[in-house]
Amino acid sequence: DKEIRAVFLRLFAQLLQGYRWCLHIIRIHPEPVIRFHKAAFLGQRGLTEDDFLTKVLEGMAFAGFVTERGAPYRPIDLFDELVAYEVKRMKAEEGNKQKILRHIKELAEKLYKNENPYPAVTMHKVQKPTEGCHLRLHQRPFPRLDEGTVQWIIDQATAKLQTAPPAVRAEKKCMVPSGPPIGTWGTG
Repeated sequence: DKEIRAVFLRLFAQLLQGYRWCLHIIRIHPEPVIRFHKAAFLGQRGLTEDDFLTKVLEGMAFAGFVTERGAPYRPIDLFDELVAYEVKRMKAEEGNKQKILRHIKELAEKLYKNENPYPAVTMHKVQKPTEGCHLRLHQRPFPRLDEGTVQWIIDQATAKLQTAPPAVRAEKKCMVPSGPPIGTWGTG
């Protein structure tokens, strides 16, 4: 699952490299509006005749992408890092399957760590009851629950939760890096 997601993450990072250089914030409205300069993006990459990328950039999903990710100041993530810092690496790996696969495995590992920040917390599986277990005569009835004991357990758990560290890491906002300008990719 993570490796498939890593493949798509890498694909879209390569497809959209340099997109931040073509974002324009229009501040004449009460709420700033972010626009994407499609012609500049396609022109600088020499892809003005590319039907696929043109249709991707004209789609509603891309418009949502620009709205959601276009802000210059927000929490950055793995996609932002790929677009900004991994341009040369991905360019150098073109044609070398082993390097590409190694990079995909690294990305998959980062995705896994991002979604599982506390590896010590594990889930225990409850075994499925065997067929016909409900027909057994020796099954004891479920015991009566003592209301005071249940409340004591709830109070203990609540007290423990109040002193526990937060389960979600706080997102740190910062300036989103633009990466290298589109015209500098070929130079090393």
